[in-house]
Amino acid sequence: MAALANGLARSLMASILTVACSLSVVVVDRVFDAGFIGYASAQESKKERETRKTPALRNNIYEKLAEAQVFAEAKQYVEAQEVLDDMLDATSKKSKLNGYELANVYNTYAYLRYVVEDYEGALNYYQKVIDQRPDIPVALEVGTLYTVAQLYFLQEKWERGIDTLIQWMSLSETPSTNAYVLLANGYFQLKDYDRSLENIQIAIQREEAAGKLPKEQWYNLARFIHFDRSNYAEALDILEILIMYYPKKQYWVQASHLYGEEKDDARQLAILEASYEQNLLDRSQDIVLLSQLYLNAEVPFPAARVLEKGFADEVVETESKNYELAGVAWRQAQEVAKSLPMLEAAASKSEKGELYARLGNVYLDVDKNKDAVDALLKGLDKGGVKRPDQARLALGMAYFNLGDFSAARRAFREARKDERAKSYADQWLKYISSEERRLEELAKDIG
Repeated sequence: MAALANGLARSLMASILTVACSLSVVVVDRVFDAGFIGYASAQESKKERETRKTPALRNNIYEKLAEAQVFAEAKQYVEAQEVLDDMLDATSKKSKLNGYELANVYNTYAYLRYVVEDYEGALNYYQKVIDQRPDIPVALEVGTLYTVAQLYFLQEKWERGIDTLIQWMSLSETPSTNAYVLLANGYFQLKDYDRSLENIQIAIQREEAAGKLPKEQWYNLARFIHFDRSNYAEALDILEILIMYYPKKQYWVQASHLYGEEKDDARQLAILEASYEQNLLDRSQDIVLLSQLYLNAEVPFPAARVLEKGFADEVVETESKNYELAGVAWRQAQEVAKSLPMLEAAASKSEKGELYARLGNVYLDVDKNKDAVDALLKGLDKGGVKRPDQARLALGMAYFNLGDFSAARRAFREARKDERAKSYADQWLKYISSEERRLEELAKDIG
């Protein structure tokens, strides 16, 4: 809306005296050169001159309008209005103003209302301009309608703006591309996404056909509508264009997410990896997603490395789940020494004991039996272990490896209370008894 307001302000200033010009249509982000009065008539088509004849603008009226414009350009709005008030004062005139002259006066009044943000007042005067038909050129009527439409949009009166713009398009021989953009924005605000998409696509296609690059926000409007409708393939097509011509990190990331919605893991990984290599990923969730995608693709080493760097750069959040992911990645990469600190951090930050139970099993696998016992006991004490029976089996094995048969037997007896672990626990209990007998006999032989 700011672009609309700025463009409209510039255009209004430029056209104070040339409102009758066939180019007086106000277009967002375009400034028209102020020419001389009567330029309009020369620019109108032959057909227009034949169908509508307008009164002449007298020299003395021109001079007064020029005086008002000078004041307006100097931001002396009170003085400019005084000139206009004097022009409308019948007692100061030898003759009344004709319709064409009045239209120019009202147009200048409208500008003065606009610059003080009195949009209703501006609209009132623009309507007075239109009311001078048929004494005004067709181009002036058409241009004023466009200005009125923009003012309605500026006030967020979307329906009235749309209706006026459609009226303008019915009179205009060559509706501007910006008009379709305005319509698209208006319909979007009314949540009429069908018409919004239809009009923004027209604007994009016209611009592309002219060999021009459509504006970034035009593509984004179409992209949003496609995304809202879950038309991910169409949204991705637009994102690829945005990445090419308006490369911003959010477009790379968004494209990756959409590939995820399309279950295209390979492309999702590829584009997110490209984003990472360009240092475009500065959010924890995006780096974590990249790591997960690497793991899914069975390439654990880069999965671990991106998290390692993310922690070091203080980008990846130090949450239990992120440390766990890093631990899993390092373990799959056969880097157990790097895996353990990550799993330890994950367990310490977890509200449940499950991660301690997992950590205990890792310690058991690498023959760190004392650490395994400590971790497993912490997990069971903390609670929330998914399979306490398996944790106790691991605890029993760690105690056994440490030679603490009594503690091992207690752990296995607790484990066998769960039917799922009973058979395995009983085997271990028999094995402990057998091992105790073997050690006793060995001691006797040595003794």
